[in-house]
Amino acid sequence: MFDRLPEYPWQQLKPYSALAAKHPGGAVDLSIGSPIDPTPAVVQQAIISSANAPGYPSTAGSLAFRNAVVEWFERRRGVTGLTEANIMPTIGSKELISFLPLFLGLGPLDAVVQPKAAYTAYAVGAALAGAQIVSEDDPELWPANAKLIWINSPGNPDGKVLDVEFLRKAVAKARSIGALLASDECYAELGWDGKWATEVIPSILDPRVTDGDISGLLCVYSLSKQSNLAGYRAAFAAGPADLVKAIVNLRMHSGMITPLPVQNAVVAALGDEAHVLAEKELYRDRRAVLLAAVREYGFEVSSSEAGLYLWATLGEDCWVTVQRMAELGIVVVPGSFYGDFSPNHVRFSITATDANIAEAAKRLRDAVSLR
Repeated sequence: MFDRLPEYPWQQLKPYSALAAKHPGGAVDLSIGSPIDPTPAVVQQAIISSANAPGYPSTAGSLAFRNAVVEWFERRRGVTGLTEANIMPTIGSKELISFLPLFLGLGPLDAVVQPKAAYTAYAVGAALAGAQIVSEDDPELWPANAKLIWINSPGNPDGKVLDVEFLRKAVAKARSIGALLASDECYAELGWDGKWATEVIPSILDPRVTDGDISGLLCVYSLSKQSNLAGYRAAFAAGPADLVKAIVNLRMHSGMITPLPVQNAVVAALGDEAHVLAEKELYRDRRAVLLAAVREYGFEVSSSEAGLYLWATLGEDCWVTVQRMAELGIVVVPGSFYGDFSPNHVRFSITATDANIAEAAKRLRDAVSLR
């Protein structure tokens, strides 16, 4: 019963972390994308002010929470027409991703589709439900037995952004086979290159995508990245009212409730754009430093136009690159963690301190000078 899931993949990195730690300057860990900057003061104050919370919170979310999400979607994402009935809080986004196939009642005859370079939780959700997992980016190749299709924009690990034209095709195909199309959009505030440096990254709920009809669509969002709230497990989902109501009912039965202080913290975070813009500038600077050094070392950087990672390759087996980086005292993630289609890529995270990013860049450049 307990063997449906393999060992957590990051356990395989331990020998390389140990090797990196032997570097005279210690290890620079660019593997896990965990925020390291302070949680914004406005959010800390909101949770302190909500510390007296003796009663059970609403599983559906407070009205203030849901209205704040509706307002944020319109102001920051260009999504209009939502109401509080379209919104629900989640305990981080990973738990909803992992349990959604179970909530939908999927089983062995059903397929869950994920991107070819995919965040690990999509496959976990399929495994928990005993459903099939299919890795496919092309909507025309999505199988007829797909009941849940995950897209991820901007992508983790590859930082790829899906434009309105692609999203429209995805919606049409998902509806034609009767699948729920779920979009993981947790990095949407972090666009860097091309038009995404200035344009809003489109949501699956964008009216340009939906023509006003959000049936069969679900958007998942987290404040872990944009607001440094990973420790709060602060997230939400938005979709058609009947789907939201049904999922909230299942969550109510199972006690999956976002604490009221966290809900209030989300309200404060969504209402304050200043900290999001300030954090983005920190990441922009770190990304520029690391990107230049990664390219100077000889990596080809793929996609990576948004999000918190550089998706890069030296044209060799990803584990060889992981070893090569560990010998420089740098820990990166092999592309094999994200499926079978990226055997030559590794992922660098930019969620490290300025000092650590600068040190990683120095080590890469020093290695070049010694060739």
